[in-house]
Amino acid sequence: MNRTRSFLASFLFFVPTIFLVVSRGIGDEKASSANVFEQRILPIFKSDEPSSCVQCHLAGVDLKNYIRPSSEETFRSLRDQGLVNLDQPEKSKILTLINMKDTDNPGANLLHAKSRDAEATAFAEWLRLCCRDPKLRNAPKLSPVELAKPSRPNEVIRFARTDRLLESFEQNIWGQRHRCMGCHTEGSEQNRKLVEKNGDQVSWMKKSAAETMTYLIRTKHLIDSDNPEKSLLLLKPLKEVEHGGGKKFLKGDLGYKGYRQWIEDYSKVVSDEYAKSSDLPKTDRKRLREFSSDLWFKLANPPQDWDEKLLQVTVYRWDDRAKKWESSPIAISDRQASAKFKTWQHTVTLLAEPNSKRAAEWQRSAALAPGKYLVKVHVDRNGRLLDDWKAEMRDEDFVGQAEFQGDWRPGYGAMTVVEAAKIRK
Repeated sequence: MNRTRSFLASFLFFVPTIFLVVSRGIGDEKASSANVFEQRILPIFKSDEPSSCVQCHLAGVDLKNYIRPSSEETFRSLRDQGLVNLDQPEKSKILTLINMKDTDNPGANLLHAKSRDAEATAFAEWLRLCCRDPKLRNAPKLSPVELAKPSRPNEVIRFARTDRLLESFEQNIWGQRHRCMGCHTEGSEQNRKLVEKNGDQVSWMKKSAAETMTYLIRTKHLIDSDNPEKSLLLLKPLKEVEHGGGKKFLKGDLGYKGYRQWIEDYSKVVSDEYAKSSDLPKTDRKRLREFSSDLWFKLANPPQDWDEKLLQVTVYRWDDRAKKWESSPIAISDRQASAKFKTWQHTVTLLAEPNSKRAAEWQRSAALAPGKYLVKVHVDRNGRLLDDWKAEMRDEDFVGQAEFQGDWRPGYGAMTVVEAAKIRK
């Protein structure tokens, strides 16, 4: 009995102390979430430097858009938008967003790794502490105007992502890269000679579309986002600025169209010109995907009235099973014709339905099988496309067509040749 009394007395003596320790622990926990916010998250909010979001988003969103001046307001704002998992804070959507990386660009991932890791660690620790606080978990919802979020709608934010811009780059520039790759592909024999003479800036075309786009965006010396039409990436192949490789573009040809369209798109994104969904350009979902190739096509001995005119060839494949020509073209190309040199010749860009088996094959290796083909020829005899780079060939530009047997062996010395005299309406 004495021992029991002694134990009870000791326990009652220590209860205030235990309660004080526990209370301090809870208080320290609450204070810690505020301290973590003040020391590690608020500086992100106050910083003039962009967060790691810029790796994937060129405009429209930054991590600081989700932060309010106080820890409590920020937590409630994230919670109310469904960005916090109260029971498993480590699985919160805001952490998923912070940790997102550019799967096509490991170099950019490495560049942003330090800031991304610091942001993710700070937010994870802060959320863990906040989610333990019943008062914060159950705090009233903020009004819609009090929520911290980007000012741009989700459609605009997604449009300004680098992966969306890369899709455009692959379609508009990478698909036309054979016009430029001979001199500008990093590490090629011809490129090494030019680098020795002119410097590393000649090597703007890298091993992949993602690396090339990243290089062009970072260096900026070939792109003028304030005046897209004055970008050296356009003026040099037009030879409006001295270009050792000669004239590669005509205003209005497929190469110029593709390069200009991507530069215009990029410039509007980085200038944050898309404020609402209706500002976004309309997407042609039926547009065929383009694949650059080393397959050459030649029209020999073009007539005099085609001389110095922009000429476009569109190639169709014979479908043996259906016993008719395929409805969509399988290749396209354009360039200026020359009666003086008795030729029109250029590499062809292959075309395939998006996400098709053919597109998957050409993603690995762009090639055409030998067989029966049809070429349709259009000539811009009035210079309409040269005056308006957005204009397309029309029915009145059609000069005729011809069937031919295509071997389609790669390389300049193995080009497929059709006599221009065979082109008939």
